[in-house]
Amino acid sequence: MTLVVRNVVVRQLTEHSELLATQRLYESIWRPSADGGAPPVTAELLRALSKAGSYVAGAFDGDELVGACVGFCSPPAAGALHSHIAGVAAGVRGRNVGYAMKLDQRTWALERGLTEVSWTFDPLVRRNAHFNLAKLAADATEYLPDFYGHMDDLINGGGETDRLLVRWRIADPAVAAACEGRPRIVRATGVIGLGISDDGLPMRGTASASTVLVAVPPDIEALRVTDPAAAREWRHAVRDVLGGLLAEGARITGFDKAGWYVVERSDAS
Repeated sequence: MTLVVRNVVVRQLTEHSELLATQRLYESIWRPSADGGAPPVTAELLRALSKAGSYVAGAFDGDELVGACVGFCSPPAAGALHSHIAGVAAGVRGRNVGYAMKLDQRTWALERGLTEVSWTFDPLVRRNAHFNLAKLAADATEYLPDFYGHMDDLINGGGETDRLLVRWRIADPAVAAACEGRPRIVRATGVIGLGISDDGLPMRGTASASTVLVAVPPDIEALRVTDPAAAREWRHAVRDVLGGLLAEGARITGFDKAGWYVVERSDAS
């Protein structure tokens, strides 16, 4: 299967040269440290996943590989694909390459009778939260503290790797609409559970209202470089507030592009 979106061609990868190019693309995005940092994925592993029938796809701008996405299936009864890693070259960000890859992944999964695609993302990264929860209309269902442990690359900065687990119910009408260009839009109206102070640090509010807003910093990746202590403070604050709400049974209903998770508390929580 080949998908073309805005001159970006997405297709499955099987040739060793393409799999090696994928490894190198991921290395250029995550930039593992020179003193022992492992690549996010190797060409050898990609070869095995591809041979086993997993999802290994690349996005091409002409002959250039500009994005790649890799996933593997859950046990048969789950009817789900877990999308393990996806990345887009810095020079083509803003051209919907990531969106094109997710559309291809959804079609691939539907053709195989699957009902769900799951993946994780760093809850502190605004653009990823908006992409996943609004543009794709996926649902963030679980907060996973330090999920991957120490990751020695320049994106994660060696800090704790908290993640939100996303479940993308690929036949859901809201997802179908999002894949046709109609995202799930929410507005940040509610009580502030976690805000941003004048000096850019997390500021605790109240999380006892029916609708709670949880802020994240504008650019956590830059903050990890310029002020690691502030980045750690944000990590723990979001873990406490957002993670705490989810643990109590609350539900994330969306993400406002201005930088807010919108969380609804059930009667039980």
